[in-house]
Amino acid sequence: MKLVFSPTSPFARKVRIVAIELGLIDSIEFVSAKVTPGEPNDDYVHSVNPLKKLPALILDSGEVLVDSYVIAEYLDELAGGKLLPASGPQRFRVKSDHSLIQGMLDSMLLCRYEKFVRPQPLQWQAWYDDHWARVWNGLARFEQHDEALSGPLDLAQIALVCVLGYADLRFADCNWRQAFPKLDAFHDKMLTRPSVQISQPPKA
Repeated sequence: MKLVFSPTSPFARKVRIVAIELGLIDSIEFVSAKVTPGEPNDDYVHSVNPLKKLPALILDSGEVLVDSYVIAEYLDELAGGKLLPASGPQRFRVKSDHSLIQGMLDSMLLCRYEKFVRPQPLQWQAWYDDHWARVWNGLARFEQHDEALSGPLDLAQIALVCVLGYADLRFADCNWRQAFPKLDAFHDKMLTRPSVQISQPPKA
């Protein structure tokens, strides 16, 4: 299999952590790609993902899986189902939490693009503030309802540590640790896992 990724992408980091935790990392070849808004990448669009998003998993058959959740679920199924509960309320709690976290990451990426890619005269501060509020409210939700921070490792926990790592990488002055001490403790605990350490993005 080949994973097309960027080392700074929190979505790709999630897949990398999943692959390490499931013991599948050695069966994946990593191929770096660049998908900056406003910069064409026709080869990637036409041969991998027409939406120009990362990551993408190219299977040995040539089939392409897109979306980090789909890729993570595929890898989890290959490994026998370790990161998603098999059924029942707990399965849907993890899937719902993951969906919330995925939306937070989407908003973080849009904030990043607004400030560092869009030309300054065209930037829309109210739009940026709205998306950042979504991120902050999501963090507050996990701080207040911290049951997702404990228990066996699952896909939602992996996604959440990628949110916090991306906040450190791209929004270093947001002071999330001071605002959310339970998330800070969770992040420190997750950093003891080799998968989380190995997958940390290069410093900005």
